[in-house]
Amino acid sequence: MAYVAIENLYKTFPKSRPAKGADDLALLVSPDPPGEAAAVLKRINLTIKDGEFMVLVGPSGCGKSTLLRLIAGLESITAGNIWVGDRKVNDLPPKQRDTAMVFQSYALYPHLRVYDNLAFGLRRMGIDLSQVLPLSPGERGTEPLPSPGTEASQQLGQMLYQPHPWSTLLAALTRPLPPGLRYRSPAEQFIDQRVQAVAKMLQIETLLSRYPRQLSGGQKQRVALGRAMARNPQVFLMDEPLSNLDAKLRLETRAQIVNLQRQLGITTIYVTHDQVEAMTMGHRIAVMYQGQIQQVAPPLELYNAPANRFVAEFIGSPAMNFIPVQVQAPYLVVHEEFRLALPSHWEDRLWPYDRHSLWLGIRPEHLGLGLPAPKNICGQVVHQEALGSETYLTVKTPSLTLQARVPPDQAVAIGAEVWLAIAPDQLHLFDPSTDRSLVQA
Repeated sequence: MAYVAIENLYKTFPKSRPAKGADDLALLVSPDPPGEAAAVLKRINLTIKDGEFMVLVGPSGCGKSTLLRLIAGLESITAGNIWVGDRKVNDLPPKQRDTAMVFQSYALYPHLRVYDNLAFGLRRMGIDLSQVLPLSPGERGTEPLPSPGTEASQQLGQMLYQPHPWSTLLAALTRPLPPGLRYRSPAEQFIDQRVQAVAKMLQIETLLSRYPRQLSGGQKQRVALGRAMARNPQVFLMDEPLSNLDAKLRLETRAQIVNLQRQLGITTIYVTHDQVEAMTMGHRIAVMYQGQIQQVAPPLELYNAPANRFVAEFIGSPAMNFIPVQVQAPYLVVHEEFRLALPSHWEDRLWPYDRHSLWLGIRPEHLGLGLPAPKNICGQVVHQEALGSETYLTVKTPSLTLQARVPPDQAVAIGAEVWLAIAPDQLHLFDPSTDRSLVQA
């Protein structure tokens, strides 16, 4: 396995020249001057540790899939370096980077059976096949494959690269015979052992003789995963592999991917726009926006200590509430509808902002029902969502629209007047000029 290091990476795409007579429309659509390159990724610096599950998350168009394609070698970089282990792979073609990619659209070969889809990459690896690592001994009853360093595997690699003429002849002569009577070369026996081991791990042994058109969406996704696993690369690259599945199947496959990555220990980079997938799957999460990485941290750190307002708003569902307040040092924040004293640890951070405005952020779960008081916010319930385990209220005030979470047994009618209490120990403050968190500043 290997780590992945990305150093000061840039990617730009040249803008296409507008058609004749469309200059005015092009200027309306794009604020950039005609002919200038569009910067998709800017100053990307990221290190994924050996065996780590890294999730790239962000809204559509933020550059996360482009970054994955650059690592895979499907796009050329504009500037910077990409390292896979101790090799700089900037100029290497995809097949030499020792990565395997799982696409959103599965990308299975429709004319090949599941078995041949799984074996496709192995059959084209030539002498590199001898470098494929075995599965761990005893996994789901499978036997370990020969170690890459053994004499047997080295001989196998030579056979793949330079097969004996009689082997090719026997395979051709026996091809019309039933499968059980056909001659299989040592290389094909190795491939069969690997395919069967992967199929057992993914529980798709009964599907090996089917065509992709005969599979469900979840089965296709497992075959796509198996094709990547069969090569046992140094790095897995996954581009929103669950987005085509229904909610129940997405949940099951998500858990399966996490368990497989933990078993195999292969460095994995996973792209998604779904924050629930990001929070539940990754060891660390890189949040991207407008072609730049906003924050890299473990899931709970992102949730509890967002670096800026975008991360705070993007991570968490429903999104964080934001309220404009004015600071009255040492630890008082004031809004036209409430006045709130903050804990004493905010004193040093608030002094530089005395008589200035800040954004106060508070998550719905930290905004509950309270009693009438100057520190609480009075409003009217305009909408509610009862989810069984919890209920979310949308509360309208003269100048704010807030979301609050209340216990499911706490009945609140639409149109009722409520007082919302902010949990002082759970709030966040952001500088409006930079959007940076005061905790991170």
